Amino acid sequence: MRAVGYTRSLPITETEALADHDLPRPEPGPRDLLVKVEAVSVNPVDTKVRLRAEPEAGGVKVLGWDAAGTVVATGAEAEGFSVGDAVFYAGDLTRPGTNAEYHCVDARIVGHKPKSLDWAQAAALPLTAITAWEALFDRLDTGKPVPGAAPAILIVGGAGGVGSVAIQLARQLTDLTVIATASRPETAAWCRDLGAHHVVDHARPLAAEVAALGLGAPGLVFSTTNTDAHLAEIAALIAPQGRFALIDDPAQLDVALLKRKSLSLHWEFMFTRSMFGTSDIGAQGALLDEVARLVDAGHLRTTLGEHYGRIDARNLRRAHALIESGRAKGKIVLEGFSQ
Repeated sequence: MRAVGYTRSLPITETEALADHDLPRPEPGPRDLLVKVEAVSVNPVDTKVRLRAEPEAGGVKVLGWDAAGTVVATGAEAEGFSVGDAVFYAGDLTRPGTNAEYHCVDARIVGHKPKSLDWAQAAALPLTAITAWEALFDRLDTGKPVPGAAPAILIVGGAGGVGSVAIQLARQLTDLTVIATASRPETAAWCRDLGAHHVVDHARPLAAEVAALGLGAPGLVFSTTNTDAHLAEIAALIAPQGRFALIDDPAQLDVALLKRKSLSLHWEFMFTRSMFGTSDIGAQGALLDEVARLVDAGHLRTTLGEHYGRIDARNLRRAHALIESGRAKGKIVLEGFSQ
């Protein structure tokens, strides 16, 4: 089967950083679905793994943790799916990725594709939808008020893949005032279009930007990017006893800044359930089915930002380069394999 991967970790400017390969078609395990991949999207985790993880000697490492496709085979213990079903999912960080014609995935972390979306639109959603959902509802517990705080949430990095879904979920499924951050006119407009009540500039001091809205101190903050650069401002602007969640990987995080206000810290990593085989692993499949229902009901929309064409090494290198630039808006999606 055709696949895109690498044999050694290299900067994306190198041609061999991602190359086209011909690999054996995988066989599904007992709980697996074998999926014919129709479209994939690219996430920051793809670039991080490419730069940090060397393949096994003589092997090819295939990246990709978002896919939409068609079930072509099921394992003996896989439940809830049949051959021919259209699905979408984010995969498992410990297994080969989705940048391949065929891919094996645990059925428990798979959802039925929204009927109203095409392959590319659906592929943009899984990883970011799971991350945003778990951060908002499992970690931050948005339904529980913070005493004395403004009923508001600040989403740092609102125009990114996760931020784009978080804005919609917070707007559609909570009564919170949604404040997003963006630093360019086009990304600010994107956040407003997705439903943010207010957009502030994260290139300026965030505490003053939020205070100027006149809402009071928000009880919840969800940081999706550059948390180390914004942490002092977040600690200053959030209400006492507030809840703070993040998803990125700061080199240093001074949690002492959270003590004075008794702030709680929540780290969201959507691969935790699949990596550790937690007893609630099936929650991710159920979550994706609920996302599909919300999409088909018109309450959520795809966050596809750019379509980069066919799934091949050249286009994936372009996508990785844009992700690494920090200037992506929404999700980058690729669809189909070159003939």
